[in-house]
Amino acid sequence: MIDHQTALIYVMVLASASDAEMTEAESRRIGHIISNLPVFEGYDAKGLPAAVGNCADLLDDENGIEKAFRIIKKSLPKKLRETAYALACDVVVVDGGVHQEELRLLEIARHELSVDRLAAAGIERGASARFATYSPEDEE
Repeated sequence: MIDHQTALIYVMVLASASDAEMTEAESRRIGHIISNLPVFEGYDAKGLPAAVGNCADLLDDENGIEKAFRIIKKSLPKKLRETAYALACDVVVVDGGVHQEELRLLEIARHELSVDRLAAAGIERGASARFATYSPEDEE
């Protein structure tokens, strides 16, 4: 069993690793989330490399995603499951492009965390709106 903060980190790592590449933008976003959100208050950031490494080790195993979500579900209070889904969405959209693998991971996360479909849609739309960019060429 891991604590709830580490479980949230696992969700973000899974979201980042889902397309087989943790981008610099995703890594920065995870650090920003941990440094700024109230749910991470009191978290010792010195533990972050170990948490990321432990989650990555799980992914090296056969059925690693399923194992990781079993650990996450046991460790994460129901009250924080939508939060976990929101953090996964933020990590997925931060680099501007959403890949099929990332969409699949979000689908798995929604199911495993028992996030209502309507709530998930709202969370996804909010993440998309928060990380939207603009250039004049978008007007065409």
